[in-house]
Amino acid sequence: MTAEGLPGPAEPYRRGLPGPGALLRTASDAIPPSGLVLLAILSVQLGAGFAKDLFTQLPPSAVVFLRIAMSALVLGLVARPRLRGLTRADVAAGVAFGVILGVMNLSFYEALARLPMGIAVAIEFLGPLGVAVAASRRRLDLLWVLLAGSGIVLLAPWGAAAGTSWAGIAFALVAALCWAGYILLSAAVGRRFPGTTGLSFAMIVAFVVIAPLGVGTGGADLLRPEVLLIGLGVGLLSSVIPYSIELEALRRMPKQVFGILMSLEPAAAALIGLVVLGEVLEAREWAAIACVVVASVGATRSTR
Repeated sequence: MTAEGLPGPAEPYRRGLPGPGALLRTASDAIPPSGLVLLAILSVQLGAGFAKDLFTQLPPSAVVFLRIAMSALVLGLVARPRLRGLTRADVAAGVAFGVILGVMNLSFYEALARLPMGIAVAIEFLGPLGVAVAASRRRLDLLWVLLAGSGIVLLAPWGAAAGTSWAGIAFALVAALCWAGYILLSAAVGRRFPGTTGLSFAMIVAFVVIAPLGVGTGGADLLRPEVLLIGLGVGLLSSVIPYSIELEALRRMPKQVFGILMSLEPAAAALIGLVVLGEVLEAREWAAIACVVVASVGATRSTR
């Protein structure tokens, strides 16, 4: 996500792991760029679905640690960060970026453990939506804010039989705030660190931040081969594959169109949750997700 619009070139940073720029390029030439974006969305949400399925064996904090640990390892090999030549301000920006990255992923996974996928992603989308609206400052954007707010009101568990929880909504809102901060910090880190070394540095910081909680809750189960294999799959689906596809899509289509297509992510999350996890949503929950998607598309279209 970028401050210029909704999902954009900075979006892969949220995924947590860049892949080689030429990955999948040859095979993707035969696929239209819109199809590539949809494939990237599908990959990300499948990764989230498999991560949530792993909650039956590990608590969310341990799954987050597993994903960040593997991401830090692979990313450190691809783009090893170097501290030589960096100022204290540069290091401070990188540390803040890493803390935000770790807390964002932890809060999102905690929300995912308490909410259906589509609802968790829809609420988290308020972060980049807020950044886009703040950057635009047009009166029309008030409509998108009200529309997104209406969606959240529909999702709130007002009735005793509601399928959502206040705790899950709170975690998702924390993830949204972190995502907004992540977007703003990513620009600063990109100016201070060459290439993707800033992200690599931040991922190591996130690993250090999350490690005590993740190891404490996961324990020896983190070393089980099947758990490690699923964790690796989650990292690939959530990071390497979609990042490579998104880079190729951005090379072949306008950034604003890319952002509009990425706004479909909450709806895709709801569909993956239904197919993979059997999460059946009520009509009001689908309506709420639609509100967020429309608000995201509208804010992206109205942003210069």
